Amino acid sequence: MEHSNEENIMDIIHKLNDIDFINPEDIPGIDLYMDQVTTFMDEHLAACKRSEDEKILTKTMINNYTKNDFLPPPVKKKYSKEHMYLLIFLYYFKNVLSMTDIQKIFKPLTDMFYDGRSRSISIEDIYTTIFKMERIQTDNITKDILRRYKHSQNLFPDVRDEEESDFLSHFAFICLLSFDAYLKKQLVERMIDETLSDFSDKPTNK
Repeated sequence: MEHSNEENIMDIIHKLNDIDFINPEDIPGIDLYMDQVTTFMDEHLAACKRSEDEKILTKTMINNYTKNDFLPPPVKKKYSKEHMYLLIFLYYFKNVLSMTDIQKIFKPLTDMFYDGRSRSISIEDIYTTIFKMERIQTDNITKDILRRYKHSQNLFPDVRDEEESDFLSHFAFICLLSFDAYLKKQLVERMIDETLSDFSDKPTNK
């Protein structure tokens, strides 16, 4: 059983490299209706789903994002490439941060690109840069997780019962990952509170 469980865990870890990132080149070059947006997201982020019934993005979510100023309203009911980039960022953020924190991040971003002024950088440039960085980091993160898993397998050498030992090793691994996620979440929240508040509080010149 121990060997089988270890194979399962290792398989899960290695599958982290298969988690979908939407390549900038895959974003449609034409504006999309809402149904087309949700279909595109479901198809391109399918590997991120925990279950088959899970929806990556729904019409209600998109309407709420617009209503709460996370992204600009569609033009003639169509969503541009810029909308798509923002929605992808929102998808990842909503799994980690509160909506209040996301708004603090997004307000200066949307104000920056929808104030009518020309910019030396586009939302597409920003997304492309971050996309490349995340692809590189995925491999590093996977290696780090593998190290943590192997470390967790040797934490309870005195437990003789195979089933108990297996459970405790899994529990320890989950604790290590959860604490790591907790610390990073704390860091992000403090950055938002202490360094981004000045940006989100700035008046806009629209």
